[in-house]
Amino acid sequence: MIRSFNGKTPKIHETAFISETAYVVGDVTIGKNSGIWPGAVVRADFGPIVIGENTMVEDNSVVHSGNSMDIGSNIIIGHGVVVHGRKIGDNTLIGNNATILDDAEIGVNCIVGAGSLVRQGMKIPDSSFVVGIPAEIKKQNSTKTSEYFKAGISVYQDLMKQYKAEGL
Repeated sequence: MIRSFNGKTPKIHETAFISETAYVVGDVTIGKNSGIWPGAVVRADFGPIVIGENTMVEDNSVVHSGNSMDIGSNIIIGHGVVVHGRKIGDNTLIGNNATILDDAEIGVNCIVGAGSLVRQGMKIPDSSFVVGIPAEIKKQNSTKTSEYFKAGISVYQDLMKQYKAEGL
């Protein structure tokens, strides 16, 4: 479901996929070849949310912020994730059931482990692997990290084509 709120209507690229059971409302921009999967909510009622190209918001995740939010390109936001942060850099994976609290910023080429809690206002540097409650930086990612994400995104883009072909 795609809805306007407070005079703002989501802007969705023609190649993006929005599941019929997803909810996208307000000042949202969704880029080329991105996907919002079943049960996901993208709610921009307090500030704009911009989602870049080739970014997947998987099933039952919630993207909502009290301020503006910039979610880059080539990102996978896993199942059941809550994103309240300010920024997620390109080529990043947010693992299933992770929580990113208000005003947190995640750099480029990062991995946030499944079930992790990124604290309010935390700034995660580029190429970091973070995990835990609260999340802590455990190591730096290799340069191969972005290739891994691109392979996962490619699988989702193929799946998007199938969903669209079946009218889902």
